[in-house]
Amino acid sequence: MTTRLGVNTILHPVTDLEKAKPVYAALLGVGPMADSPYYVGFEAEGQQIGLVPNSDMTSPIAYWHVTDIEAKIKEITEAGGTLKDAPKDVGAGRLVATLTDPDGNVLGILQDPS
Repeated sequence: MTTRLGVNTILHPVTDLEKAKPVYAALLGVGPMADSPYYVGFEAEGQQIGLVPNSDMTSPIAYWHVTDIEAKIKEITEAGGTLKDAPKDVGAGRLVATLTDPDGNVLGILQDPS
């Protein structure tokens, strides 16, 4: 798998997956590629759009894809960012973490397995 760096994944918090799925399918023009009670994912025009129910997210989070999540966390925190959520495996070796900038904006970073 070739890693495409940059913002490729955007997760949206939702309260009702069954109500949200048709809205996002209409917006994106495709049905979900992943559909489970804890995550519904769409792929449209090279973007991964995910719906996350029962999340503590308060707004959508754009995830910047990186090749080394630990190195990027170090770089961002040394520049003044703050680690919010440490890296965790969300399945199949995909690691995600969140940080905040000095104004509290959430920054998502994501590393796919090599």
